[in-house]
Amino acid sequence: MSDDTVTRTTHQSWFSRVAGAFFGIFLGVALFFGSFFLLAWNEGRAIHREKTLDLGAKQVVSISADEPLAENNGKLVHFSGEAEAGKPVVDPVFGIRAEALKLRRNVEMYQWKESEKSETRQKLGGGEETVTTYSYSKAWASEPVDSSKFQKPEGHRNPGTMPAQSASFTAAGIHVGKFLLPSSLSRLIDNYEPRVVTQEEAALASDRFSKEFQLVEGGVLYLGQDAAAPGIGDLRITFEVAPYGPVSIIAGQAGSTLEPFAIKNLGAIELLQTGVLSAKSMFEHEKASNTMLTWILRIAGFFMMLFGLVLITNILSVLASVIPFLGDIVGAGTGLLAFAVALPLSIVTIAISWIAYRPLVGVPLLILAVVCSVFAIRRVAGSRKQPSPGNA
Repeated sequence: MSDDTVTRTTHQSWFSRVAGAFFGIFLGVALFFGSFFLLAWNEGRAIHREKTLDLGAKQVVSISADEPLAENNGKLVHFSGEAEAGKPVVDPVFGIRAEALKLRRNVEMYQWKESEKSETRQKLGGGEETVTTYSYSKAWASEPVDSSKFQKPEGHRNPGTMPAQSASFTAAGIHVGKFLLPSSLSRLIDNYEPRVVTQEEAALASDRFSKEFQLVEGGVLYLGQDAAAPGIGDLRITFEVAPYGPVSIIAGQAGSTLEPFAIKNLGAIELLQTGVLSAKSMFEHEKASNTMLTWILRIAGFFMMLFGLVLITNILSVLASVIPFLGDIVGAGTGLLAFAVALPLSIVTIAISWIAYRPLVGVPLLILAVVCSVFAIRRVAGSRKQPSPGNA
């Protein structure tokens, strides 16, 4: 076996597993009921956001970025123009300057990392034996890796800290035409592209950092003996910029600046997208983003409920695992039951949430949930009534 692997074997008694399963019930109950809150909240959030965008699309006024007219104060406005800054953005540590809206420093350190792979075997009597193999390799990482927690720290020591950290900087006075962008809109700028470091900038960084940086291919700052054969603790630093360029904005006008535009009691609108875009396309893009987030949270809520039910019913498979294969059978059955319960319950929760806002959509969803529930119950009941081969 390689020197860079180590194996640990742990044992857990049946009584310990039962105790852990009882604790899992409490966590499972919390996840189960929490999933209802997440699913219901997500539907309300999604509907409010969609209504906010629909109302905003009806109220928005397209204007020129060079004409912040007083008559538009307090209105939802849309415009496109070149985003520029009053002065260059600067990395105060390395002295890198750029005529850009934002500057981002990415720092990575060459470190040991630990990977693990476990295999669990059930023993007669309900106990478990887990064999875990830890392996070690070298890789670049943007955060310090604590090697003191390794199973085998000897020969795999990492530096405790990184001499420099990743950071981002925003230029002062970002404006589009005669509109000054608030920080809330500046944060939405994310069209980064690589920024190549020059030899003069590498020399300046060395002076400021009091360490000798190499400039390697691609304009990367390197701190170490040999970039072709990195050693533990070596650093590589790259830079990115968000350049000047066209952006499109939808927000509330407040004189020569902008602010979130509140729509009744629903929500607020403050959008910035790269490029010259119409108000219609910006709203469509935001609606698509809202739909994607809604589905992500729906799936998360379903798996939260499913995992909660698995934890609640896990005690049955643990109790049955005194005979290992019996525990596997019970575990598979409870897992299937958890899925059969979680799916219709998730749809029911979504449907009830929609009924409160849009009955024409919520009622069909509720009917679908009932059909799924009836189908699941019949499947489970049918599998129990099937005669054994000896009684056929």
